[in-house]
Amino acid sequence: MTADVQATRDVIDIITGGWRAQALYTAVKLGLADHIEADRATDAELAKATGASEQGIHRLMRLLVAMGIFQGSDSTGYRGTRVSAALLEGPQSLSDMCLLYGEEFYSAWGHAHHAISTESSGFEVAYGRSFYDYLGQDAATARRFQLTMNAASMFFHQVPEIFDFSGKKVVDVGGGGGHLLATILGATPDAKGTLFDREHMMPRAREHLSATVGPDRAELVGGDMFQGVPAGGDVYILCRVLAGHDDEAVAGVFEHCRRAMADSSARLLILDRFVEDVNPTVLPALWDLHLLVTTGGEHRTVDRITRLLNRAGLEIAGTAELPMETTALIAAPRTP
Repeated sequence: MTADVQATRDVIDIITGGWRAQALYTAVKLGLADHIEADRATDAELAKATGASEQGIHRLMRLLVAMGIFQGSDSTGYRGTRVSAALLEGPQSLSDMCLLYGEEFYSAWGHAHHAISTESSGFEVAYGRSFYDYLGQDAATARRFQLTMNAASMFFHQVPEIFDFSGKKVVDVGGGGGHLLATILGATPDAKGTLFDREHMMPRAREHLSATVGPDRAELVGGDMFQGVPAGGDVYILCRVLAGHDDEAVAGVFEHCRRAMADSSARLLILDRFVEDVNPTVLPALWDLHLLVTTGGEHRTVDRITRLLNRAGLEIAGTAELPMETTALIAAPRTP
C-alpha cells in the first residue's frame, strides 16, 4: 500500500503542536519579545540578557523565526512581527496567557486521557485539587488567570455595536474586574451599570471602574448569582460565566435574571462560545475540551441553551457574532 504523504504530514503537524506551544511559552518565559524590541538582536545579546545558553537561544530562535514569531537571523539581527508584538509587556499583552497555558494548563493536558475517559478534571490529577481551589491558594496564578481573561476579551469593544444600551440600567452578572461593564458605559454615556460578583472581586472592580468611567456610573454589589441577582435591570449580561456549571445551576441563574428584570422589555445578553455537533469548527470544540481537562466544565450548543432559557420563561430574540468565534444571544421574556 502506498503511503499517504499528506496524511502523514497532517498527523505530524498535529502531534508536534505541543512542541510549538512550548517553544512559544519558553520565548515568553525568557522575555524574548521585549529584549528584541529593546534592540538585543543577536544570539549572544539575547543569551546575556536572559541568562540562557547562547546555542540554546540560537536553536530556539531558528524555530521561532520559522513559525513566524520573529524575523531575521543571528547574522542580520532578529526583528519583531505582529505576533511578537502581542507578547510585549503591556495591558493587552498575551504573555500571561502563554505562561498559564505553558505551565498549569500544559500539565493538566498531560492527563487528557483520564479527563476524557472519566469526564472529570485532568487538572485535579496533576495538582491534587480543583483549578479554582488552586487559584484561591496561589495568588500569582490567580493574577495571571485574571490577566489572561482580560487579554482574551478583545471582543468587548464590539458589544455596544451589537446591542443598544442607551438609557438602560445594565447589570453585569459575574462581571469580574469590570472591564466589560466599563467598555459598555464608556461607549454609552447615558447608561448606568451594576457590577455583580463575589465579594473578593469588588476591590479590583471598584478600582477599574472608578479609573475608567468614574465612581458614580456603576454600583458594585457582592453576592452569588446562584442565590439571586440585583433587581430592576433593563439588561442582564452573562459573559463567559456558565461553562463551569451544570444545567440545573445555569437554568437557576436564568430564572433569577428573569425574575429580576424591570419589565417585559428587559433583555438577557449571553456572551459565550457555543459548540456545534454537526459541522463543528475547531476553536469552540477545542475550548470545550480544554474546559473538561481543566475544570470539568463544558461549552453548550445553542439548542441546549435555548431549552434552559425556555425553562426560565425566556426565548432567544436575536443573535450576533463577535470575534474569536464568540456569539451573543439576546434573550427576551417569553410571551404567553
